Order: sequence, then C-alpha cells, then structure tokens
Amino acid sequence: MTQIPAPLRVLVCDDSVVIRAAIARILGTDPTLHVAARAGNGRDAVEAVKRGGIDVVILDLEMPVMGGLEALPLLLAADPGVRVIVASALTTRGASIAMEALRLGAVDYVPKPGTGEDRAFAEELLAKARGHGTLRRRAPAAATTVTAPAPAAPRPLPALPRGPLLPAAIFAIGSSTGGPDALGTVFRAFKRLPRIPLLLTQHMPGPFIPKLADHLSRLGPVPVAEARDGEAIEPGRAYIAPGGCHLQIAPAGGGQAVVRLWDGPPEHSCRPAVDPMLRSLPAVFGGRVGAAVLTGMGQDGALGAGAVVAAGGAVYAQDAATSVVWGMPGAVTEAGHAREVLPLPALATRIAEIVGAA
Repeated sequence: MTQIPAPLRVLVCDDSVVIRAAIARILGTDPTLHVAARAGNGRDAVEAVKRGGIDVVILDLEMPVMGGLEALPLLLAADPGVRVIVASALTTRGASIAMEALRLGAVDYVPKPGTGEDRAFAEELLAKARGHGTLRRRAPAAATTVTAPAPAAPRPLPALPRGPLLPAAIFAIGSSTGGPDALGTVFRAFKRLPRIPLLLTQHMPGPFIPKLADHLSRLGPVPVAEARDGEAIEPGRAYIAPGGCHLQIAPAGGGQAVVRLWDGPPEHSCRPAVDPMLRSLPAVFGGRVGAAVLTGMGQDGALGAGAVVAAGGAVYAQDAATSVVWGMPGAVTEAGHAREVLPLPALATRIAEIVGAA
C-alpha cells in the first residue's frame, strides 16, 4: 500500500484572535495542511516549536510580550529546520521589517490584509505554506519522522540544440512565490561584480520592491536598485522592476540600452510580469541573452523564454525539488525552453559563472 504522508503541521502566531482564526480557516481548506498550534505572541510560539513537530510557522511581526523579529532567531534555535513565513502589513514600514526578517532567517513573507479574508492572500498563503512545508520535509535535517513524499519523476524534456552559445550581454531573472529566498541564494553566489547588467522581475507588492533591492544589495557585491525609466543599464549592476510597471529594455544611440517602464495591461494577472521583460531583450541583444526562471506560481516567463531561445539565447530553470512552487520554471521546462534544469544552489553557481561573477 502507498503510504499517505501526514499533513504538514503549521503554527499560526498572531496577537489578533480574529486574524489567527482567519488564517486557520484558510489553512484548513487544504487537506495537506494542519494547524497544529496557535500562539498570541512570539514567546508562546517559541515554546510551541520547542515541543516539536512543527513544519511551518506563520509569524506576525508586531506583537506584545515578544514580537516576531525577537522571536525569529529563538524559533530557529529551537528547530533549525522549521520554515518561518512572516506576515507583514502592506506598508513601507511593514516591508522593511519583513526584509529584516529574511536577513534573520525567515524563508518568505505574506502581505497581511486587514481582515485576513482576502482571496489573493488566501491563495498566496496556501501556496507558500504547502511549498515551504514540503521543502522542510525533504530536508535531511527535518525533525519530523513522517516519510516525505518523493518528488515526481521528471518527464523527458524536449531536446534543445546544444550548440555553442554567444557570450551573454545581459542576464534576466524572473521569480514569484518563494522568489525572495531564491534570489538571496543567487546573489550570495556572486563573488565579484558581474561583467554584464542583470535584470530582475519579482511578483511582489510595490512597497516591498525597494526593500527587496536593499536586501539583495547587502548579500554580496552587486548593487541592486529599482529600475528608472530612461536610465542606461550598466555592467555590474542589477535593475529590478518596480511595482505597477513592466520592465523592458530598448536600444538607444551609441550602442546604449535603456530601461523602459511600461504600465500596460497586467500579464498573467501580474504587473510587473516576467514575459514582457524577456520579450524585449532579443530585439536589443539578439542571441546574447541569458535568463533564468525561478520558483513561482503560474506560467509567467514561458512565452518570454521562448522568444529568448528562438533568438539563440539560453534559458535556465530551477528544478521542482528546490522550488516552493514549480509553476513558472515547470512551464518553461515543459515547453522545451530550458537549456538546463538545476537545483537552486547549482543554478545560482551557473548564473554566477555566466555573468562572470563566480
């Protein structure tokens, strides 16, 4: 008989009884998740994790007795394998605290709505709790004794031409669910300034994006900033799409390339989206384009990856086993656009090699 894995065990920590109940109701709609404990402050959350058996913590950041930032290192000391997702207010201050939590060891964030009943919030919460909980179960250090489900065997990939590639003149990265942590792994792999510009599109609310740029800049030598319309892109720098605008690149005089921010219709219900960024690159750089699609829900990036590959560029995808959600990289892979499908640490190393920062 096939062993059915036990549900992932989640601790919900929030000082609001209403928010705790709302989050528990959302999690309760998924049979793979079980709310194993609730806590009204960080101190109680630490005690619950010490008792063992928790896979994921949904952690509020601003609470009496002990706030989330104070509790976070204690949670990780109590169980180094537990996956902590912080819930943050959708404000500049909330974004700043959430990024500080990522620096302290949280793996992800969810922007917390006022009522806890927002549909988009529910979908994001479920995807991140499932994804990070599954990654925790797969990790060798996981404390749970439940047998983790083996990742599905990968389907044979369509054959791609494996001829020589032109040296990349630009490298673009797209990500969504689980992206901040994955991007952190990539930027930690850079040992020196890249010889080419980097472009980033992360599905994220606008107030969080400049804070993510600052967070990534602190992880290594590469400066990351929100892209500004009309600015020339330069080697050794990373440009991230701001909230509410698609990031594209256009040619300029004298061999320059410049940023164009476009507030056109959302694609895949997202703005910024990855596809517009990738589609814009072959017209400027031809086949000298490198790109990577990291963890994320949906199919954003697959069409743009096709345009890159058709022009002679190369696209790389994060594998299923290390993705929080294998939607976006899976779509790229199943369409036959991925030159390589790699675990996140190996993909980070490959990107560093391609851009000359290894």
